[in-house]
Amino acid sequence: MKFLKEFKEFAVKGNMMDMAIGIIIGAAFNKVIDVLVKKIFMPPLTLMTDGLNFQDQKYVMREAVTNAEGQITVEEVAIEYGVLFETFLDFVIVGLTVFLVVKAMNRLRSKAQDPKNEVVATPKDIELLSKLTDLMEEQNALLKKN
Repeated sequence: MKFLKEFKEFAVKGNMMDMAIGIIIGAAFNKVIDVLVKKIFMPPLTLMTDGLNFQDQKYVMREAVTNAEGQITVEEVAIEYGVLFETFLDFVIVGLTVFLVVKAMNRLRSKAQDPKNEVVATPKDIELLSKLTDLMEEQNALLKKN
């Protein structure tokens, strides 16, 4: 029963819901990036390299062996570096996009935390701390005069 109670507290907390939403959005974002790389970036790159399909690029260490009927008896052993290139391109695009999103969020957060900024609503805790700081500075100024 204690385990179920702890799980309920964990599941109801906002952090788990935020995490679940993040995972769902991340999965959808992964699909977008996959299409962006495979259908947008790779075709022009293939065209620029005179028809070279990066996904098919590999270094064959051992050729496949077939018998008289055309069945493969020994599998091909190859290092598929083209897939690595596409995956690396995926990684770079995801990293750049996440960097830009975090940079924009930090810019908005810094504007929101500036109590003098009238454009973006300041959170109540920051507003209260700002007022408290102003009152303390005013009190210190009065004490220095005496």
